[in-house]
Amino acid sequence: MGELDVFFKPRSVAVIGASRNPERVGHVILKRLIEIGFPGRIYPVNPKADEILGLKCYPRVSDIPDDIDLAVIALRADLTPSALEEAAEKGAKGAIVVSGGFSEIGNEYLERELLEVAKKHGVRVIGPNCLGVFDPKDRIDTLFLPEEVIPRPRPGEVSIITQSGSLGSTLLTMIRKEGRGISKFVSYGNRLDVDEGDLILYLAEDDDTKVIAAYIEGVADGRKFMDSIRKASKRKPVVVLKGGRTSSGDRAVRSHTGSLAGRSDIFQAAVLQSGGILVSTLNEFVDVPVALATQPPMFGDRVAVLTNGGGFGILAVDALEMRGFRVTPPSEQLMRKLREMLPPYYPVGNPTDLTGDSTPEQFLETGLAFVESGEYDALFLIPLFGVPGMVPDKTERLLLELVERSNIPVVATTVPTTSEVEEVLHRMEKRGLPIYPTPERAAAALYGLRQYGRSVARSR
Repeated sequence: MGELDVFFKPRSVAVIGASRNPERVGHVILKRLIEIGFPGRIYPVNPKADEILGLKCYPRVSDIPDDIDLAVIALRADLTPSALEEAAEKGAKGAIVVSGGFSEIGNEYLERELLEVAKKHGVRVIGPNCLGVFDPKDRIDTLFLPEEVIPRPRPGEVSIITQSGSLGSTLLTMIRKEGRGISKFVSYGNRLDVDEGDLILYLAEDDDTKVIAAYIEGVADGRKFMDSIRKASKRKPVVVLKGGRTSSGDRAVRSHTGSLAGRSDIFQAAVLQSGGILVSTLNEFVDVPVALATQPPMFGDRVAVLTNGGGFGILAVDALEMRGFRVTPPSEQLMRKLREMLPPYYPVGNPTDLTGDSTPEQFLETGLAFVESGEYDALFLIPLFGVPGMVPDKTERLLLELVERSNIPVVATTVPTTSEVEEVLHRMEKRGLPIYPTPERAAAALYGLRQYGRSVARSR
């Protein structure tokens, strides 16, 4: 087992600062561990309660009859060092300190004291000033955000690490709202001990993670961070969103997690040189990993657009060219092939418009013609379901066949016109076709695949 497995696969968890008050952080954390079905033992710690949520409560950590693996500490900042000491003496190898009130408000001395305790006992610490971890597959959730307020995403293949807890909770909401999943989520706050480099290296070895997405405000150790990206990107994509890219943003970072953001241009250049993939918006941070988890890298800049809505096709071309892609016309040979397989009144070219008479079979046949021509490096689909021939279940089956038979990346833009279509779109995305609500977001996802293609090519 890896050193950080204690945060995701603990056999027992002590919630220090558990509360009977449903509005307190310690109550929510305890409740979430129970609700998610944590498979190990849970020990609430509170000197003023005998039982919380049906679990026996202990006055002190030392009163717990067994050793513990992980401590989740939800106490006032000044009480955390002694709580960590007690947890360590009970065998804890990891601690998540959700409490705030440390270096982010100038209390560096408390953070140093906490670190001294951790180093003395060999305890790894996530936090302080964080949400902790959420892993739907291993069924652990230390986020002090009630499920009814921040519904959790389903299990997936993308892991997210973030310094900001509030931004992290927003990301979880976005992912859940769009029906996507998550492998692991870590909010690590002030990174007293466990930092972004440690987490990236851990997730690089995690079989349940296909893509790592990191929101970074500042880095504890620049060389270590870049080395972690370099090593991880040889195995899987690493997507980075940098907070504090402007001078005012830098000042905000300093007051948020006590980080030094550093010069953004140097940071971004270093990430790219290390094989990372840069994004600049929250939508991109959510969208790009979805494509990276299901599609191969993009090794060129030529994109074929196949649509049954002319206006959407035009917007797609604009979005692609603004990202630096080439929407090149088909060769004369490919044009002849397309004209032979399609009705004479269909506008053939790039984009090719299958019109309101389109069928799923035409999407499959025409898409394969583009793929097999060797003239394009990615295929951009826009299958609008509002026309008679686009029967949802048949469209689902044939578009997934197209994705399976394609040796280049495929992304799609469409609109969920009905609840039935919305369910079909969620199923298609789960089975490997990344789908976006606008051409601009799909183009951004392709740009992420193109960045990864460059990274892979450089490492060969």
